[in-house]
Amino acid sequence: MIDLLVNGFVTLFVILDPLGLVPLFLALTPGRSSVERQRIAFRASLIAFAILALFGLAGLALLQGLGITLGAFRVAGGLFLFWIGFELVFERRQERHQRSADRAVEEQHHDVTDIAAFPLAIPLIAGPGAISATILLSGSLPSLAGQVGLIVVIAAALAANFLCLVVAHRLDRLLGATGRIVISRLLGVLLAALAVQFVADGVRALASGGA
Repeated sequence: MIDLLVNGFVTLFVILDPLGLVPLFLALTPGRSSVERQRIAFRASLIAFAILALFGLAGLALLQGLGITLGAFRVAGGLFLFWIGFELVFERRQERHQRSADRAVEEQHHDVTDIAAFPLAIPLIAGPGAISATILLSGSLPSLAGQVGLIVVIAAALAANFLCLVVAHRLDRLLGATGRIVISRLLGVLLAALAVQFVADGVRALASGGA
């Protein structure tokens, strides 16, 4: 179970892509003090935790209600995570997230949005990729101890993400655009490999009976 939890943490951390989120977070909070940025990051992290924890605990029941087997979801989820890895390697994900951030900035001028909820919590942090990964991990940890471990993994990944946002200004200066690109591409390759493993596990489950 420890191996699954470690893999789950790595998968979630890569999907959250905190280093890629740093410039978007700074763009969404221009002129804000460090205390205000911390409050926004904390609120966004809490909202994201509530969303991911909900899907982690109830996602399997939702799949069963829709008649979707875990094996089928592992294949579909693995392919989806592979696409996110592809986006990270070829810098497509940053562009997509940038469009969401730009829309929020435009709306912010009219005071009609809470950037902690949108677009930070949804979809930049707790997006479809993070939700899919959470449900996949939940399916591998059906016991009570496993579900508790899942919640701990979600909390740990979001805590790491929160810490990156807290020091966003320093990280942005330290890494620069080149550093962020290099790290994102390496993480994208890692995520693609994990996604292939999800697909392989799903294919085996389907071949053995579809469970």
